[in-house]
Amino acid sequence: MRTLWLALCALARLWPGTLAGCAEAGRCCPGRDAACFVRGWRLDRVYGTCFCDQACRLTGDCCFDYARACPARPCIVGEWSPWSGCADQCKPAARVRRRPVQQEPRNGGAPCPPLEERAGCLDYSTPQGLDCGHSFVPAFITTSAFNKERTRQAASPRWSTDTEDTGYCMEFKTESLTPHCALENRPLTRWMQYLREGYTVCVDCQPPAMNSVSLRCSGDGLDSDGNQTLHWQAIGNPRCQGTWKKVRRVDQCSCPAVHSFIFI
Repeated sequence: MRTLWLALCALARLWPGTLAGCAEAGRCCPGRDAACFVRGWRLDRVYGTCFCDQACRLTGDCCFDYARACPARPCIVGEWSPWSGCADQCKPAARVRRRPVQQEPRNGGAPCPPLEERAGCLDYSTPQGLDCGHSFVPAFITTSAFNKERTRQAASPRWSTDTEDTGYCMEFKTESLTPHCALENRPLTRWMQYLREGYTVCVDCQPPAMNSVSLRCSGDGLDSDGNQTLHWQAIGNPRCQGTWKKVRRVDQCSCPAVHSFIFI
C-alpha cells in the first residue's frame, strides 16, 4: 500500500489532476450514493470512476484517498439521565432513563448503542400518599441487584428512620413459568433468563415492599402449607410469570446471585 501511495504521489507531480480523489473533489457522502463519484485512482489500482460514498467500502470501488478524506466517525453518547419515577402508582409499571447522542456516526463509524433503558418498578403509595402495598397479588419480583438502588425513605414515607426491621427471606421451589422469561435479553431484564423450573430460589422481603404494619411482603406465601401453588410475576415483563411453592422462611437469603430476587 505504501508503494502504491508513493507511485500515485509521483504521478501527481508529473501530471497535476491525475490524482483526483475525494479530497480534491470535496466529496464525502453517507450511505450508497451512485452520484458520489469522481475520476481518479481506486484502491484496486484501477484508474477510472471511483466513489466517495460510505458503501464503497463494501463494493471495493473507493477512491484511493477515501479513508483520509472521509474518516470513520463513531457514534458518541452522553451520560445516562437519572431514572424517571414509575409511570403509574399501585401497580407494576416501568421507569426509564435516556442518554443523548453527542456525535452521529459517519462514514461507516460504529453505530449508536441503545439510547433508552426501561426497568420494572412499583410505587407503594397513591398520589395522595396512601399506602397501597397490601393490594399486590400475585407476588411481584425483580433481581436482588435492584435492592441496592431503592431507599426506604424515598419509596415509602411511612417507614421512619427509627425502624430497624431487617426483613426476612422466603425460599420457593419453582413449578412452572412462561417461555417469555427465557427470551429476555435487555440489560435490565436479562435476570429473567435464570428463572428455571424445579429450582429453589430466594426472595428477600425488605422495606419498602414490606408493609409497615404487618411487616410482611404481599405474595410471600407465608401462610401457605407448602403444598399450595402460589403465583409470581416478574417486574419489567408482565408475560414472564409462573408458579412456585413455599419451602421455608429464613432470616437471610443464601441462594446463588442468579437465583436471588426481592419482593417489590
